[in-house]
Amino acid sequence: MPHINLPEGYPGIRSLFMYNPETALPLNNLVQTLLHDKNTSTLTPGERELIATYTSGLNECKYCANTHGAIAKHQLNGNENVVKDVLAKNIATADVSDKMKALLQIASKVQRGGKNVTEADIENARKEGATDKEIHDTVLIAAAFCMFNRYVDGLATWAPDDASVYDAIGKQRATEGYMTKPFIVK
Repeated sequence: MPHINLPEGYPGIRSLFMYNPETALPLNNLVQTLLHDKNTSTLTPGERELIATYTSGLNECKYCANTHGAIAKHQLNGNENVVKDVLAKNIATADVSDKMKALLQIASKVQRGGKNVTEADIENARKEGATDKEIHDTVLIAAAFCMFNRYVDGLATWAPDDASVYDAIGKQRATEGYMTKPFIVK
């Protein structure tokens, strides 16, 4: 049961966006830029969604982990196994590049606290081919998703149990982005 009176039928952050449209617009713009826009990062949208998924999983935010995992799956041509590995925290064996493994390691450090990121983490990512922009984007995505996760869970929003709901949201967001109409569960 949410801590405040939220519109029914909208899961997770969508209910919060319906509740407060004034903050929804800048937050949607941020996530659109961070995760979906193709010209804002050299990381693919699928890779950026994986960072959001991993961070949300580490934060135990059911709604965000499942939603962004579904979006990542659709962005990665249906590769559900890599999403499952990321959500199970099996980064070492996940079917992602060594560069992505290094970036996910940085995301895990940001999730615990920004000062946990070490020069060795950055050097490892560079050694695996990460650019300064990709390192920057990883830190920003992980930090932003710590905020989003706390927003969603801090107000006890509703997170569906039905995996098909997340898959439908994932398909919509992967193709349309974050600035489209909100997804409602009937």
